[in-house]
Amino acid sequence: MITRTNERIIGVLFLIATASYMIGSTLIEANLTSSDYLSHIYSNRTEIYIGLLLEFMNSAVVVGIAMLLFPLLRHHKESIAIGYLSSRIIESVLLIVGIISPLVLLTLSETFNTADGTNWESYSVIGELLIKGQEMTFELAMLALGIGSVMICYLMYRKKLIPRPLSLLGIVGYASLFASSCLSIIGVDPGIVLFIPGGIFEIGFPIWLIVKGFNK
Repeated sequence: MITRTNERIIGVLFLIATASYMIGSTLIEANLTSSDYLSHIYSNRTEIYIGLLLEFMNSAVVVGIAMLLFPLLRHHKESIAIGYLSSRIIESVLLIVGIISPLVLLTLSETFNTADGTNWESYSVIGELLIKGQEMTFELAMLALGIGSVMICYLMYRKKLIPRPLSLLGIVGYASLFASSCLSIIGVDPGIVLFIPGGIFEIGFPIWLIVKGFNK
């Protein structure tokens, strides 16, 4: 089974993962929204590096969460325990792959700023491809997260490991996240609405673990 200390650690790690990715991605995306991003992101490389470090931290933490949850999940359903651990490893690997694009963009920006401007269109095309690649790896990572997390939320609902309304919110939230990623992959912008239930769960669930823990 799982100790009370581990429950609190899992709760804290959930909050760290959520905060680190939100702050990290905000720092990176803030430098990629303008039309002339190639001309200034290299000069803002410190922000990019901090953002990438925070995203890498998130990638490591999510695997730690799955490893700490594994004994509890295996006690109730080994296949779900293995599935959840696998999904978070896949998510982590995809997010780390996505870190490559901003790193290459920094090099591209440095080269762009020293070029004579005659190949502006070529630089722009390469930059857009790198951004699209990063977006795609993120969506694939969210697919993996959605599948694995729906499974454990369903298990927690069946076994009443946490209050059923909370586990039901998790099922809805991660199913919505999965749907959002599917829509994004096929070119439909779902907005942020489908992220809201999962976002609420990823704050409420860790707080519950820190304060109350799993039902025995």
